[in-house]
Amino acid sequence: TPVAELIRIAHANGIPVLVDAAQSVPHMKVNVQELDADFVAFSGHKMLGPTGIGILYGKESLLNTMDPFIGGGSMIRVVELHESSWAGLPEKFEGGTPNIAGAIGLGAAVDYINQIGISNITAHEMSLTDYALQQLQDLDSVRIFGPPDTANRGGVISFAVGEIHPHDIGTLLDTDGVAVRAGHHCAQPLMRKLGVPATVRASFYLYNTTDEIDQLVASISRAKDFFDGA
Repeated sequence: TPVAELIRIAHANGIPVLVDAAQSVPHMKVNVQELDADFVAFSGHKMLGPTGIGILYGKESLLNTMDPFIGGGSMIRVVELHESSWAGLPEKFEGGTPNIAGAIGLGAAVDYINQIGISNITAHEMSLTDYALQQLQDLDSVRIFGPPDTANRGGVISFAVGEIHPHDIGTLLDTDGVAVRAGHHCAQPLMRKLGVPATVRASFYLYNTTDEIDQLVASISRAKDFFDGA
């Protein structure tokens, strides 16, 4: 996705931009200042961290103009009977007891990723994705959505198997110990554009192997045979 170009066009028309980077920050280098994004958000659990915590980057000039959206301790400066003033950044957005354990866990995950090296993670994912694309393209009735190679895609492959509903494919793969996601992936308009009820999504990360991709492909073949009555 040409994110930088989309941001430039939006800014030229006076539109602020929030980038959902949950599927990119854990997998590749992202420079928010080069993107010139107004806000960038991503989750902790998609980068080896705990659930229930994430990160919001925002331009200081915009964050300063925003009112708090959660009330609680530590987010105020002075409270009077008829008015209050808020604490500075980032405290005014952190009302109440923070998710201390989550923050520690996310920090440890970031340290671990930095220790491995994001470039190494990207290279490993692209190698796996390239291998998976080759294997899936050899399967009859498998329709792969998106670019046919790794030049313009991340470590995610969405696909469909003939007329078999993706939920059924996902269920049978689960019985083989293969974890995929089946559904509309928070993108129902795209599903309608593609003319499908949903897709199956296989995602790769630093801990996956080619052996697991072989298991994925074998499980898809078994699922197809099952529904075809073989």
